[in-house]
Amino acid sequence: MTKKVAVILSGCGVYDGAEIHESVITLLRLDQRGAQVQCFAPNIAQMHVIDHLTGEQMPESRNVLVESARIARGEVKDIREAKVEDFDALIVPGGFGAAKNLSNFAVEGANCTVQPDVLALAEAFADACKPVGLICISPALAAKIYGPGVVCTIGTDAGTSAAVVKMGGTHEECDVHDIVEDTQRKLVTTPAYMLAKSISEAAGGIYKLVDRVLELTHEND
Repeated sequence: MTKKVAVILSGCGVYDGAEIHESVITLLRLDQRGAQVQCFAPNIAQMHVIDHLTGEQMPESRNVLVESARIARGEVKDIREAKVEDFDALIVPGGFGAAKNLSNFAVEGANCTVQPDVLALAEAFADACKPVGLICISPALAAKIYGPGVVCTIGTDAGTSAAVVKMGGTHEECDVHDIVEDTQRKLVTTPAYMLAKSISEAAGGIYKLVDRVLELTHEND
């Protein structure tokens, strides 16, 4: 049976949106495994726009949904259209957009909040006990979605893992090639570019994450 997976994008570009390599690797692996995918993004303004050549902030405004369409080749919908009953699993690639647009973690750290539409969809998957994959910095939002005790990884970064723990999460250090699974909550996480030094290193963990998320969708078949 073909599994349907929702993917939340957060713009386009590592410094102010979704990490492009992580997003494409995720979409590639889902396609290789025969999953049916629909990308979603919040229809909101980005926190800011970064020149990816210089790293400097640019004096302009961009829309997260519009920018996400670059990665999805136009096949992206407003996250408000997403319904948990239409999908078997959810995956969220990383990039600073997860910490700037899907949440304000980049500014507020452990005191962050998740964008309301993103939180509502993620909580719906959690409540339905459907598998979720969070990549790179996205697992920093796990405690806001699942509550205290959720097990996840962002790799080995001390500052970020401390914020995860402060929010009530249980952090496990993890190699770039591996995944961490909270079996009770069906949550799978991997560090990707929190640790990766190359696109192939990022791909190793992401492939494992996608494969495991899809395996979990078959548990009740």
